[in-house]
Amino acid sequence: MSVNIRDKIGKLNRPHRRKVEGRAAEIIAEEMSLRDLRKARKLTQARVAKVLGVTQDSVSRLEKRSDLLLSTLRKTVKAMGGDVRIVAEFRDRAPVVLSDLSEEAPPRKPPRKRAQPMPKRRLSVGAIDS
Repeated sequence: MSVNIRDKIGKLNRPHRRKVEGRAAEIIAEEMSLRDLRKARKLTQARVAKVLGVTQDSVSRLEKRSDLLLSTLRKTVKAMGGDVRIVAEFRDRAPVVLSDLSEEAPPRKPPRKRAQPMPKRRLSVGAIDS
């Protein structure tokens, strides 16, 4: 005989049921795609596209990508009203929030000036004779 989870939760007392439902919501919220996140924020692709200054089709393609630049992810999440934090997790220690990943790329150093070659001079025959 199979057990229906809805029946099981329905038999719990109200405080316990709220606790279970709250934890379920936390677990679901821990892992979402960009599309799921956008929908949870009740935003349309068109609205996010407008904030980002791109087309709706670009947002659609972005949501389907599996590999994004960190800057693109930040901009997209910021357009939804959020911020991105990168967390490193290890088995032998508590999670660590990486703080050295600045929001904007550090300013680039200006290229070093290369020594300019000496301009070639044409010597006139008269300059040699004098």
